[in-house]
Amino acid sequence: MKIGVLCSGGDAPGMNPCIRAIVRAAGVYDDTIVGIRHGYQGLLDEDFFMKQLSPELSVRMVSGLTSKGGTVLNSSRCPAFMTEEGIHKAVETLKKHQMDALITIGGNGTLSGARNLANYWDGQIIGIPGTIDNDLLGTDYTIGFATAVQTAVEAIDKLRDTAGSHDMMFIVEVMGRHCGDLALQTAIAGGCEIVAVPEIPTSVEGIVTELHRFKKLGKKSMIMVVAEGDDIGGAYSMLNSLKEAGSPYEMRVVVLGHVQRGGSPAPSDRILATKLGCFAVKSLHQGETGKMVGEIAGKLVLSPLDEVIVDHRQITPEMMELLHVVAS
Repeated sequence: MKIGVLCSGGDAPGMNPCIRAIVRAAGVYDDTIVGIRHGYQGLLDEDFFMKQLSPELSVRMVSGLTSKGGTVLNSSRCPAFMTEEGIHKAVETLKKHQMDALITIGGNGTLSGARNLANYWDGQIIGIPGTIDNDLLGTDYTIGFATAVQTAVEAIDKLRDTAGSHDMMFIVEVMGRHCGDLALQTAIAGGCEIVAVPEIPTSVEGIVTELHRFKKLGKKSMIMVVAEGDDIGGAYSMLNSLKEAGSPYEMRVVVLGHVQRGGSPAPSDRILATKLGCFAVKSLHQGETGKMVGEIAGKLVLSPLDEVIVDHRQITPEMMELLHVVAS
């Protein structure tokens, strides 16, 4: 079987270990793996990962990828692929190079593209969830999420020192346009007092009331985590809103931004990436197509692409309650 592999959208720690797992698993079946660079754009441009004039990825070429962040296949967003003309061009490339299957690693946009491609191409397609947002249905965790939480918590641990030294409050913005999981788990692990997430309408007045309560209890410094998709509009909008509502703390904003995507993958991301990469290849050989691999309650599962992109994963009320309990 000849299998194309690409990473699309934002990069996530663990994509490289996933590529390694795909290539190593394919070796068991004597498959040929072709690395496609820059996601769907590379599919349109016939931009393949070349080594010694060959686009094929061998088992030795992926040695050492386990600890590397980012993706050796590069990634990008491709507006052209969202058009019917772009999809037809992608199909032409797949047919021209006699691809039997395609594995796509990425988030909601990547999987939506895979679903659309499946409507025009008769080859097999399997998606793998790779995004730090953890916003996909069909899996408990996405590749890259654990590392992003670790990165954010390490930053907050450092900010806590400065907040305590100057009796101030930091408003830390993390990624997460639709799902607040990254913000919420960062807040819990970082010992933060307040979090703002996309799923729950934010009450500025309610937050200020809480801040005054904390101030009366003698709490001199604070850390608040805000998801970029919060309805207030992010950390800077939150800062201005809290000032206008009478926050009792001197405040500063820190936007972690793309720092969260980089770095060596955490062990849990390396393990998840390896499991899902191997499972994707195995699923292709079992005749599966049009599905995403995932892990739920410790078991590897397959979910139709239509089902995993229909909505975004939501935070659980239990986790939000947990933060309220420990922060009080």
